[in-house]
Amino acid sequence: MNEPGLVDRATAHLEQLGLEVTRRAPPRGADALIHVGKGEERLVYLVETKRGVTPATLGATLAQLRNLGTAGRGPVLLVADYLTPPVAEALKAQGQAFADAAGNAYLRGPGMFVYVTGRRPPRDGTTPAGDRLLTIAGLKIVFALLCDPPLAGAPQRAIAAAADVALGAVPAVLADLQQNQHLVVMAKRRRLRATRRLLDEWALDYARRLRPKTLIATFTTPNFDQWGEWRLADHDARWGGEPAGAILTRYLRPGILTIYANEQPAKLMIEQRLIPAPPHATERTVEIRRPFWGAGLERAPRPDTVPPVLVYADLLAVRDGRCMETAQMVYDEHLARLLPAE
Repeated sequence: MNEPGLVDRATAHLEQLGLEVTRRAPPRGADALIHVGKGEERLVYLVETKRGVTPATLGATLAQLRNLGTAGRGPVLLVADYLTPPVAEALKAQGQAFADAAGNAYLRGPGMFVYVTGRRPPRDGTTPAGDRLLTIAGLKIVFALLCDPPLAGAPQRAIAAAADVALGAVPAVLADLQQNQHLVVMAKRRRLRATRRLLDEWALDYARRLRPKTLIATFTTPNFDQWGEWRLADHDARWGGEPAGAILTRYLRPGILTIYANEQPAKLMIEQRLIPAPPHATERTVEIRRPFWGAGLERAPRPDTVPPVLVYADLLAVRDGRCMETAQMVYDEHLARLLPAE
């Protein structure tokens, strides 16, 4: 997933601003290490490269950057292909340094302040096609493996069943995981290198490609504040997102109620007086989302919530500060042992 070309183009724009940029060998986990400054003042950044950063993927992106900064013990520079003005402003508001291949940048440190936004990429710029990990089948397979890392050593038919994908999709995705060093194969036995980095990469691409396809419908209800009394198990449904985060951490007060069910639960809709939400409603709504995994994948600490991997990713997709804090708590309490930081 490293993008040396992006770093070259982004640093070239920084040099055009009169800054001196020096690249060094990066530590493990970072895409590059650069020194940026002018005169005697220098900022040292670990670099993480990303393509296609959007408002929907901003939460997952920030989480990954912060995790890299914690592991690498240093500030992180996001290097992207292109950051729109709203995304750039959101990153700046979070104090996140960035530079993109179009020339937009935000750097702040002793003796230095750089903020450039509004520059557009060249019209003939192209974005490389993603690999098979970014297909819908690939995202579903990686999700199944993140929920159950030992599944990587199971027959491919079992992996396909857990991920709810065609058997023919599995070999190529496993090959890509091996190529990206997330899967180790020794003596014909497969082992997943289950790490937080893989989790964050999946959460980012899930928010961009798969999550939008899961939404069935959005509703409002006069019983919103009594959601904790709803008996979802009686309706073959589970909490996800903010309510699941609240259940797992006892920290968050949900602003959106996310329910995963194969279809709109008619009896629950009658009991809780769910009515279609007006267009563009974004607060105190109930969203019904369709599960995308196989029936055999049961990796949740409670029968009324989806797996913590999905709770984590859904919380990051909300892009709310308190949801991001809750996502970190979900990771610390339910995922750190399974998916440790490198």
